[in-house]
Amino acid sequence: MDKPKITPKDFFLWVGAMATLYGGVVAFIALLFNYVDTIFPNMLRQYSYDPYQSGMSYEMAALIVLAPVFLALMRFIRRDIAHDPARKEIWLRRWVLFLTIFVAGATMIIDLIVLLTSFLRGEDITAGFVLKVLIVFLVAGAGFLHFVADLRGYWERQPNRARAVNYGVGVLVLVAIVAGFFIVGTPQQQRLYRFDEQKIADLQQIQSQVVYYWQQKQKLPAALTDLQDPLSYFTLPRDPQGEEYKYRATGPRAFELCATFNKESRNSNSAAKPVMYNGLNENWQHTAGEACFERTIDPDLYPPAVKGRI
Repeated sequence: MDKPKITPKDFFLWVGAMATLYGGVVAFIALLFNYVDTIFPNMLRQYSYDPYQSGMSYEMAALIVLAPVFLALMRFIRRDIAHDPARKEIWLRRWVLFLTIFVAGATMIIDLIVLLTSFLRGEDITAGFVLKVLIVFLVAGAGFLHFVADLRGYWERQPNRARAVNYGVGVLVLVAIVAGFFIVGTPQQQRLYRFDEQKIADLQQIQSQVVYYWQQKQKLPAALTDLQDPLSYFTLPRDPQGEEYKYRATGPRAFELCATFNKESRNSNSAAKPVMYNGLNENWQHTAGEACFERTIDPDLYPPAVKGRI
């Protein structure tokens, strides 16, 4: 009996299915890793962690698109095999299945090697690290078992279970996406954080101009409008939400800057302490609502400008 030939339909169905599978699995694992980083933050990270900026939005979008496409393609493939059982003997199908099984098995082996290496080195195996290893192992293991069963014709003999697996994968992806809204907040909440981060950046810019003003004139500006200087092309930043930034001199070299924030800063509950950077207290943690930041200029680090002779 002649082996069935590969048609263009076979080629594009299998290549499309594997491309969406690999892309979806990578996005799924990366999304779960972002959740782990949010729940178990890395204490060595110096800056606040923004999960949506870390690529989570792309991963969620990729899953929303790739998962249904993969399930639809596999449904078409299984339907073709049900109508013509000889289609399961094409070499492309067997190569693709063996390749996927090999990748899944290699991933599990490498995953275990990484875990054991970290343990033998005496490194700090945190809960976040263990969860990431477990995620990779479970996802790769599920893929390995699924395609081994496919290679042995299990899903053709059990079409109802194949449909159940498809539905289960869809539900799992949906749960992973919805869980993100509870773990890291909705996109609207992240938008509010972005507004707050822009306000901090504006206050830092204003702070720099206040220091420069003091260096040049040995006095603090009476109001923020004093910082406007067309010669230096400095334009006073405006609050992106229409509120007013507030400034007040509290001493010969001391001042405070205030803004109204939507949310408490991401790392407000951490053990971070105020630090000195270039002579100014650079702690920008804040609560929701109006928050003020007190600053004192160190003349040793910011000496007054030397006036030239005329």
